[in-house]
Amino acid sequence: MSNTIQFEDFTKVDLRIGTIIEVKDFPEARNPAFQLKIDFGGLGIKKTSAQITTIYNKEDLLNKQIVAVVNFPKKQIANFMSECLVVGAVKEKDVFLLNPEQKVPNGTSVN
Repeated sequence: MSNTIQFEDFTKVDLRIGTIIEVKDFPEARNPAFQLKIDFGGLGIKKTSAQITTIYNKEDLLNKQIVAVVNFPKKQIANFMSECLVVGAVKEKDVFLLNPEQKVPNGTSVN
């Protein structure tokens, strides 16, 4: 287990449900990745880079609901500006995206 944090630290992380509406290859990334556009409802559409190419293809990801952190500062990745962080379980080089069991409104808070 990693370092213990206070509950107040966790509440600062804004996790939301979004739907992937666009998936593109990202050949400029250092590690294999996709560029994603994700619809977060009232929060708008955000872009991100995700290293999820080992078990997902573009067709699997389109219209998939996912969980993402939406309140990190923007981060430059190669020639691309990432605006959120998709959340997943990591096993070696595979990332398994976290997603709701049923469809929920985009922008729904996760806590």
